[in-house]
Parts: sequence; C-alpha cells; structure tokens
Amino acid sequence: MTVAAVPATTATPPLQLAGVPEVFEHTTDRAEFCLPAPGVELYRAHIVRHAFEPHTHQAFGLGAIEAGVERFRYGGGEHLAPPGSIVLMNPDELHTGRAETAHGWRYRMLYLDPAVLVRVSGEDGWWFDEAVRHDVASAQRVSQLLAALWQAHEPLAFDSLLFRLLAEFRRHARVPQPAPAEAAHRFAPVLDYLRANLAEKLTLPQLAAVAGLSPFHFLRRFQAQYHVTPQQMLMALRLFEAKQLLAAGVAPAQVAAATGLADQAHLTRAFVRRYGVTPARYQKQVRT
Repeated sequence: MTVAAVPATTATPPLQLAGVPEVFEHTTDRAEFCLPAPGVELYRAHIVRHAFEPHTHQAFGLGAIEAGVERFRYGGGEHLAPPGSIVLMNPDELHTGRAETAHGWRYRMLYLDPAVLVRVSGEDGWWFDEAVRHDVASAQRVSQLLAALWQAHEPLAFDSLLFRLLAEFRRHARVPQPAPAEAAHRFAPVLDYLRANLAEKLTLPQLAAVAGLSPFHFLRRFQAQYHVTPQQMLMALRLFEAKQLLAAGVAPAQVAAATGLADQAHLTRAFVRRYGVTPARYQKQVRT
C-alpha cells in the first residue's frame, strides 16, 4: 500500500485570527482548524482561559505541546502535558482540556480517521497505552511536521509529510490492538444506537434495553467503561456530527435541528465549549 493511496488535496491556507473575543473568555485564546484531505483534520491553538468540555473526535488525536502545560481528563484519569511532550489519544475517547499554567498552552494536533491511518501505515490495530509521552526530540519533530502539513501545497508533499509524521508516532503505538473487553462488545450497539438517534430525546430504559441490562445497572456499567454518563456521550457524539455537517456546508440552524440541539444558539454554546470556536467560524476555516 502506497502513501499515494491516501486522498489528498492542497492544504487550506491558515486563517490569521487576531483574536476571538466572541468565542473565548480571553482575547489571546485562539484555535484554527483545517481539513486538507478526507479523514485528516489539522488543528493548532493557544489556549489561556478556555476549558474544553468532554468531547470526542472519533479519530486518533496525535500532537505535540509547544509551550505551557495542558491538563486534561482522558480514560478516567487526569493527565498533564508539559512542553516537549507528545499527545496520543485513541479514537472515541472523550476528553477535556484546560491550561495548567498562567500563560496557557500552545499545541498542534492531527485528528486522523483510523481508516486513513491504516492506508498510510499499512497496519491495522494501532493503540496507545499512554496519553502523554515526554520526549523533547520527538515533540520537536512532530511540531515541525505538523507545521509543514499546514503549508503543503502539493498532494505528493502532503502525503509524504503525513507518512513521516505517522512514522514518528509508530514507535509509541501498540500493534495490534488488544481484543476489546466484553463490556466494549456489549456497549458497541449502544453507541451505534446513539449515533443513529442523535436528534431524538432518548431515555435511560431505551439505552439499557439495547444493552440488555436494567436501567441503572446499565448506567453504572456504562460509566465504568467510558468514564462518562450516557448523556455526556450523547452530547459528544452530537457535537462531532455537527462538525461533520458544518464541514459539508450545512447551515448551522439545520445542523442544530439534525443533531438534536434546541436551536442555533444551543449549538453555538455547546460547540464553543468543546472545540473553542463558533460553528460559523469553524465552517469558514475548514471551507476556505
């Protein structure tokens, strides 16, 4: 399998955001997205005061901390990511994020669809046991490669950089992924049910029935497996779907209705809390 098998287009030139007071609590907080190819999302940010609520990218979240320290909750534990560290998040893991240092933290991330990772690496089942690895040399290389991806104007250059970037993360991955635990098998249909019914007002008995458990037994088991409540998972899935629809050009008001949010204002508040930008700004960034 060659790297050229990965769909690639010319990367979107970055937007210069002088400040986003309508989005963040502090005018120095900035976040930018770019979708240079299907299944590939680039992100860079400097966050001082904003605290990201639990959210998911349904993709590998791979990146580097360039300055400051981030604190985030992931996999049921609290993690600190200082400068010179790399971040290694598995798909479908809800996580938060906030600054641990007074001047915030600056970082770059790649959110990569698992299918794209397989096409590029030729391997299935990558998995990361640790969310943070302190490796100054590796973090510098990751940061440089991510910066270069933003500026790659030819498909061949982009694919080559992506291949080199994944090679940097490969030595931290466990391959193949261990077989899912019984609980994950049990709850897979529940996640599918949530994704298929984002616009519905779901109940605990409904979800418990899908899992074949009594309501509160289901709630306890779900919390133990995913470290969030079903409602938190539902909101994370709703906002992830909202990102997909916005990237496809759907109007924010229609996105709100399609994802079960009360109205466009609700979408805006929820989107900002999880991704740090308004739906309109995100849509503008990824479709420029």
